[in-house]
Amino acid sequence: MEATSKPTLLIVHGGWHFPDSYSKLTGALRTAGFEVHIPRHLSMNQSRPPNADLAADSDLIRSYATSLVEAGRDVAVLMHSYGGQVGTNSLYGLSKNARSAKGLSGGITHLIYMATFALPEGKAMIDKVEEFGHLDRMPVAFGFDEDQSCVANFPKEGLIGEPYADQIDQEELKTYIASLGRWNGKCMYLPLQNTPAWRDDVKLYFIYTLGDLTVPVDYQRSMVQHLVEKEGKTIETIELESGHSPNLTATKAVVDAVVKFTSE
Repeated sequence: MEATSKPTLLIVHGGWHFPDSYSKLTGALRTAGFEVHIPRHLSMNQSRPPNADLAADSDLIRSYATSLVEAGRDVAVLMHSYGGQVGTNSLYGLSKNARSAKGLSGGITHLIYMATFALPEGKAMIDKVEEFGHLDRMPVAFGFDEDQSCVANFPKEGLIGEPYADQIDQEELKTYIASLGRWNGKCMYLPLQNTPAWRDDVKLYFIYTLGDLTVPVDYQRSMVQHLVEKEGKTIETIELESGHSPNLTATKAVVDAVVKFTSE
């Protein structure tokens, strides 16, 4: 696939993360020939108490994506962690096929879910945690303050995964952990309010992270199974030997997957 034919890539990032947290991945994607956009979620504005949540993040991402497609761009969306909830909640109706049917150019061509949530209408991220009987793990993994802002208590072990963290440059690891911040933890409890983006006529993909402790692979597989068996969707999947942060620990594999998916 020639670089000029690559879609514009919109990354919808996770909670606790800022765009800078993805600098290794965005750099590698740009080297591979992609134009990359990664707007910062408003729920990561560090306000205390938090003043932005899933609705604000969804409005931001929809506005950003709309500006790209209305400029005639073909857009592939890569969603990580909480970003899957935001992208799912905000991007329906912007697909290239939907826009083409109205005589409009540009549109979303690929939705790529990575270590993330792809839920049906009315479901919150916490519902998946409850479904698997893991609510007792929440206060261990995440430190919630009285204002419901929260931090990841053990980023190396939980957000990255110790065996994978030990395999990368330790200065790089320290920089990554230092890039993380406080997030509005209420977002985990907020359900989808809009038609899920995966209902569009758009190509769907899921990148499984086999060693993920934050969004365990069993969660990931159950979401894909629902979309395939209950919703009749076609989803291409790949598996990465990674924890919850393949953007850091399996960067080349993520880039290879994005190149493969967007060339189809």
